[in-house]
Amino acid sequence: MVCEWKRGEYTISTDRQRLDLDVIHGYLGCSYWATGRSRERVAESIARSLVLGLYHCDSQVGFARVLTDYVALAFLADVFVLESHRGKGLGGWLVEVATSLPELRSVKRWHLGTRDAQGLYRKFGFGEPAPGVYMDRINLEGDT
Repeated sequence: MVCEWKRGEYTISTDRQRLDLDVIHGYLGCSYWATGRSRERVAESIARSLVLGLYHCDSQVGFARVLTDYVALAFLADVFVLESHRGKGLGGWLVEVATSLPELRSVKRWHLGTRDAQGLYRKFGFGEPAPGVYMDRINLEGDT
């Protein structure tokens, strides 16, 4: 089922048909967390995730995706708002919508990774994990 939220001239939608892969790949390919990720891999990650597009009129200006089992774990990823639309609270709105989706309300644990937006995510209940609680395994042969 497609859901949409409106705020002035902006819309957040779960409609996959509205996603502009050129915009998404263009942004992610230059981001610090997905530099060099191929268009095909971006498309595959979208196909395997719950996705949210942020639109100004009919043009995509932001994106977020959630990897989840819908029960115990959700990982918020690839969140962005194009620079020309920043400073309007749209990133926070995108995170708010993503973390309050009805199908994710009962998810116990949310994760994300960020180098520079801790202040934004703290507003939505995210915090640093307790030392010694989480571990990472990085596949150096995997793509970004």
